[in-house]
Order: sequence, then C-alpha cells, then structure tokens
Amino acid sequence: MVKKKEYISVSVDCQQIIDSEQAWHYRIIPKEVLSAKLSFYIDETLIQDNFVEELELLFGKIVELVAVDTDLIQQSLSRIYRKNKAENISGKVLIFRNEDFVLELIVEAHNLNCSDIHIEIYEDKCRVRLRIDGNLIEKYIINKDDYPSLINKLKIRANLDIAEKRLPQDGRITFADGGKSFDIRVSILPTLHGEKIVLRLLSRESTDINIMTLGFGDVQLKNYLEGVKKGNGIILISGPTGSGKTTTLYATLKELNNEATNILTIEDPIEYTLEGINQVQLKEQIGLGFASALKSFLRQDPDIIMLGEIRDGETAKMAIRAALTGHLVLSTIHTNSAWGTVSRLIDMGVPPYLLAGTLNVTASQRLVRLLCMNCKETKKFDLNVFPIGFKVPYEIKALCNAVGCENCHYTGYIGRKALYEIIPIDSYLAEKVREAKYDVRDYLQKKEIEGLDTIAYRMLAEGETSIEEVYYLLMTN
Repeated sequence: MVKKKEYISVSVDCQQIIDSEQAWHYRIIPKEVLSAKLSFYIDETLIQDNFVEELELLFGKIVELVAVDTDLIQQSLSRIYRKNKAENISGKVLIFRNEDFVLELIVEAHNLNCSDIHIEIYEDKCRVRLRIDGNLIEKYIINKDDYPSLINKLKIRANLDIAEKRLPQDGRITFADGGKSFDIRVSILPTLHGEKIVLRLLSRESTDINIMTLGFGDVQLKNYLEGVKKGNGIILISGPTGSGKTTTLYATLKELNNEATNILTIEDPIEYTLEGINQVQLKEQIGLGFASALKSFLRQDPDIIMLGEIRDGETAKMAIRAALTGHLVLSTIHTNSAWGTVSRLIDMGVPPYLLAGTLNVTASQRLVRLLCMNCKETKKFDLNVFPIGFKVPYEIKALCNAVGCENCHYTGYIGRKALYEIIPIDSYLAEKVREAKYDVRDYLQKKEIEGLDTIAYRMLAEGETSIEEVYYLLMTN
C-alpha cells in the first residue's frame, strides 16, 4: 500500500495517457509509463475486480495496478482530472492528433469559467495552460510536430495571416457551439522558439452583471452611485490588469442605461454586449484610438461616454474636456490606489484646476479568491504571518487556511470577490487636487473611507479568505 497523503503528484505527460472519462470510470491515476508497460494507482476497493485484462486490451500494453486509499484516489481524481459541475468535459481530448482539439479546448475552458487560454512553445515541449480564478494551471502537453498545425488552425479561425510568423498579430473568433455563443480575443506573439497564442474568452451577455452584487459595501455603493448620478464629471476606476475594472464599468452603464440617455463606449476589446448602448471597438492600426474616438463622440450628442482606458496625456485631456462640457465620463486607469489617480493624471499633463472641477469619484479595486466554505480550516492567530511593519487594527481569534476538497477541486478556493476603495471628491479633496497636494490619508480616515488594506483585513477576520491571498494588500498599510 502507498502511504496516504493529500493527493498523488503526476506529471502532465503521464496525465495524458488516459482521459478524464477513463480515469473516473476505472478510478485510476497513471503512475509510470514505459515502452511496454503502464502502471496505475487504483482505488483499493476495486483491486479485486478484473480490470487488468480490460486495461491491457484498451492500451495494448502490460498493465500493473497499485492499490491506494480510496480518499487519496478521490482527491487525486478531483484535482488532476477536474470535472465541470454541469458536465465532465475536462480531459476528453489529450493530444492534438484529434481534429476537434481546438473546439473541445475552448468548450472546456468556457465550462470551467476560464478567462484565458495560453498556448506556448519552448525548446523541449509545448503546453496549454488555463487561467481559472486568476491562476494559471498547466493542462495539456502538445507534441512539437503538431504545434504549427494548431497555430494555423487558430489563425484561420481568427482571420489572421498564417504566413506571418515574425510579427505580433491580433484577431477575434466568434464561437458558437451547442447553444453557447461568445467571442474570443486572439493575441499571437513571436517568441524564441515559435509563436505563443493567448485566447481571452469574452462573454457576450450582460445578464449576470449587477452593481449590487459586485462587492461594494453599503457606504461605498452610496458614495459611488452619488458620483455616478451627477449629470457631468468623470468617474475613474484604477487597478491592475484582471482586477475587474471593466466589469464594474459595465455594471455602472447598465444602471444608467435608459431610452432617454445616449451612451457611447470605445473599448479594447468589447467584452459584453449591452442592448441600447453604442459600442465601438478600438482599432489603432487604422487610427481609431481612444483619443480620436473621443473627438468623434463629442459630435454624436452623447450624455455618457465610457473609455476603456486612459493610457496617455492626450486621452486624459480629451476626457477632462468632455467632462467639462457637460458629459459624464467613465474610464479606467492603471494606478496602485484610488487617490493615486490624481497624481497620475497631473503627471500626464492635466491641469490640477481642471481635474479638481471634474473628478466626481475615484475608485480602486482588486479581486481576491474566496476560501471554500466546505473545507477551510482555522489556525491560531499569529502576528508573524503579516507583512513587516503591518499595524494590526484589532486582534482576531483565528485565521483561516485553504485546504482543498472535491467541492473546490482541491484548490481550497471557490470564486472571487471584488474589494473596493471608493473616494468621493468633496470640496476639501477638490481643493487638495487643485493645490496638487497628495497627503490626505488622515482626512480619509477621519471620513471613515476604508482603504483596501482595511477591507482585506476584515475579510481575514470574517474567514472569507487566507493571508496568502491578501498579503500584498496588507503591505500598503
């Protein structure tokens, strides 16, 4: 018997010997692959069944079975051959020789709520990774001989030049299969050993977007909507790539959308289709950038304008100009904090007095994974696990750790939650903007405006997440 442990560690090459359906049917995990023999771990309760002859017939090799604990097999199957809640699709296609690999890969990724598919080539191997809940998971190994054919299939679907291998290319795939319909943004990048592809899965539906369920606190939501309801001005949301900024903007537009309002957006890419809103896809290769689109928007009699991102000084100045002339402008910007957007815009060349007169609300957000409520465990509170210099607001009895179970595919986490820092710009803060003075922490604390570090610590106290998930947020304390 193999000594019991949390789960069996298996290389991706070994995983691909069998598919998910076979693994779950026989309750086996690959142990060793030799030219003439295959070894599998098997549920100890099934060792007496006559599986050896059946497996030898299936694989055409000598098969050896090693009995292991039932719980170990269950945990390993759930972790390695991950099932979708609705249907077991994971692992059906394990090598690219199957002509349906591209189709099934996309379907699997969509069913697993994957945001991105990474297809990449190295000196000795090619692999596929899926980004689930913000983390990349290695899923498949592809034969190097099959890799060029896979790249060409995706290029053809995205209407890209299959002969061009030296320059980056960007395209789009409209995917429709079995009642599913969504768009995929395709990005191709030439690397040292060949072309890497990243597929971003974009939902075409906005039915699930609701500003009330994004993660705002009651006071935060009130402050945010107060700024949104103003007839003009600018709303800015900051945060790193993948922190959910665009989703917050879409939820805001959904609240503002009505037949009496003309809403225009310029996006890269268009991630959701919103009925009643005029959405424009950014196309910089033909001169349609954020700044040029904004100039055209102002001649379209808009009430509300949404810019996917403020990237440069020209776009920033155009956004301020639009806000000054009676429009409500919503956009995102890359800064580390909500108040950091002020200094970033001033650095871009926006005059402080104009920014002070137009900025309604500045927000910052992050996405944090939530612990699985089914398996999380508690441990004694320990100050040593916090970042150096972190000042604990109040002591809590215990912290929670990720463990892993069948319910969460042994990751320890299920889903993510958005954390927000919302700063409404009142007369005092507007004056600070006008004077380009950035030290307002004491005033924000006096106004009980919570920072991301405070909210992250409260999530720890309430057992919603682990210290590993919010460690970097606590470093801002």
